[in-house]
Amino acid sequence: MDTSDAELRVAIIARLNRGGRLEWCLPKGHPEGKENNEQAAVREIAEETGIEGDILAPLGSIDYWFTVSGHRVHKTVHHYLLRATGGELTIENDPDQEAVDVAWVPIHELARKLSFPNERRIADLAREVLPEHL
Repeated sequence: MDTSDAELRVAIIARLNRGGRLEWCLPKGHPEGKENNEQAAVREIAEETGIEGDILAPLGSIDYWFTVSGHRVHKTVHHYLLRATGGELTIENDPDQEAVDVAWVPIHELARKLSFPNERRIADLAREVLPEHL
């Protein structure tokens, strides 16, 4: 979240799904080494968007299943509300090179832009808790 101007904006990334379709989503990843979920969130956002930030609040978790090479995989993604503290919007530092685009989206347009219903619910929750952190 960027609060540098009158309109709050959120940095989101675009990835290509397996069918080649562009999907806009919240940046995410997994802890590396001895990182906890919060440390991983800050690092992953910096890598995938170029934006450095501080955690303001946890926003909940999303559990889902997917299949890779015939094996079902369970994944839990923990989401956090962060305030941008620096950096510049870029996908150049994404080590996995999964992000194909990055954009600042006005928070009131976020739910329309995100591709996945579960992430739209996280965005709605962020808008609910945001007034406590302004």
